[in-house]
Amino acid sequence: MRILVTGAAGMIGRKLVQRLLEDEALGGRALEALVLHDVVRPEADSPMVTALEGDLSAPGAAEALVAHRPDVIVHLAGVVSGEAEADFDKGYRVNLDGTRALLDAVRQAGLHPRVVFASSEAVFGGPFPDVIPDDFAPVPLTSYGGQKLMGEILVNDLSRRGMIDGVSIRFPTICVRPGKPNRAASGFFSGIIREPLVGLPAVLPVPRGVVHTMASPRAAVGFVLHAATMDTGPLGGRRAVIPPGVAVSVGEEIEALRRVGGERAVALIEERPDPAVWAIVQTWAKAFEARRGRELGFVAEDSFDEILRVHIEDELGGRVPVAEG
Repeated sequence: MRILVTGAAGMIGRKLVQRLLEDEALGGRALEALVLHDVVRPEADSPMVTALEGDLSAPGAAEALVAHRPDVIVHLAGVVSGEAEADFDKGYRVNLDGTRALLDAVRQAGLHPRVVFASSEAVFGGPFPDVIPDDFAPVPLTSYGGQKLMGEILVNDLSRRGMIDGVSIRFPTICVRPGKPNRAASGFFSGIIREPLVGLPAVLPVPRGVVHTMASPRAAVGFVLHAATMDTGPLGGRRAVIPPGVAVSVGEEIEALRRVGGERAVALIEERPDPAVWAIVQTWAKAFEARRGRELGFVAEDSFDEILRVHIEDELGGRVPVAEG
């Protein structure tokens, strides 16, 4: 089994690579080679790994990756929502042109790989019902959402024509994201948990009543692994899947934080409205039915308390520093 992961230096990419190297297999097939690509060289200590860096949309870059003849391609590379909205040209070059270059290189090489494309719930736009059904029409209200929807359409079309066997995952917000904040507009959902748990201040730029759907990084890796190995027959021509997640308000997040970190943790959150972030957040749906995703075998947490426990186990060694200080 030969696997190519783009965006491999990102948070989900790193966790996915770690899991693949631990398992040394995917779907019951032994891992033979793992090709990693990002704009910075991914780090992985294994003789099976080939780590490369560069711009996927640059001439010849995609062809060089596909020359490794992967059986599975996990396409995570992309510019996050806030950056794509702030820099129109960069968003389209990376999120659309890079995706098209990769899929076109696959087509030209005559491969038929399983392709897992990281899409987003940002493909949807209002007016929203309280819960988005599986057949709700995607009409994005941001450049990022538009770029992801175009990627989905490419995956659908190449799958229909037998050039790839694709699955697009409409990721919910991944929370709690470890590491430093990025330029994703959704980053504060993680920041108001991650920083206070270790005794650092955090900024909340939107009202506490905002409701959003989330899943943990552990669940996100599970989504990718399942999409890479599932029977795609039941997908038919609808290759995009909404996986399950937890619909939770910011206020409920904060109460979950209070239960594990106490008042000391909650006091580190500063409510500071940010009109630019609020403008983007208002274009997002609150909750998703995700019945089709569950029926197809995708699994996530059932509560934000569970998401918080995953973060404490996976990133903090089972300890809550702010509660111990």
